[in-house]
Amino acid sequence: MPAGWYVRHVSSEDGLLAGVAQRVNALGQPAAPVTLDYFGDLQCPFCKRFTLEALPPIIERWVRPGEVRISYRALETATRDADVFVAQQAAALAAGRQDGEWSFVEAFYREQGEENSGYVTEAFLRGIAGRVAGLDLSRWARDRSDAGLADEIAADARAAVEAGLTGTPSFLIGRTGGRVSAFTPADPASFDAAIETLL
Repeated sequence: MPAGWYVRHVSSEDGLLAGVAQRVNALGQPAAPVTLDYFGDLQCPFCKRFTLEALPPIIERWVRPGEVRISYRALETATRDADVFVAQQAAALAAGRQDGEWSFVEAFYREQGEENSGYVTEAFLRGIAGRVAGLDLSRWARDRSDAGLADEIAADARAAVEAGLTGTPSFLIGRTGGRVSAFTPADPASFDAAIETLL
């Protein structure tokens, strides 16, 4: 990621996600005119930096007022074990079935360990889920085993390949319900410019 990308840090305690609609893997109003697809790997350190430092101003300026809806999608880049990648993403998607995926993703990035250290264990994932307010952990545990979640992860991978995305974080942007295109921002202001053009 380019230097100077990460402009400020807003913690959950500051209310970053408070009052913002979460539905399955999306953050923001379903009727928002612009959709931003964010492809990430939960073990990717660049995704962590983007999510915790560059994303908050986008949420405050565009998502909270209802102009942009952001979907979190999976793309394996940093996670070296394919089974672990599927397990951690399925855990996030299972939280999404209770409209808590973004809270799970944010908590995971806050607790992200060193790459390839094996820190993503069953206990780690349960601990992250336990930090998602209002999450029914018994239901979350059952939902994680649904084969449909692996299908969703595979669909994200296919969409990334079709769009030519190879790294994370990567983005597709477009009018909601219309065609989305690959978007390579040079800095945080690039998001503002792209969104303003689409609006």
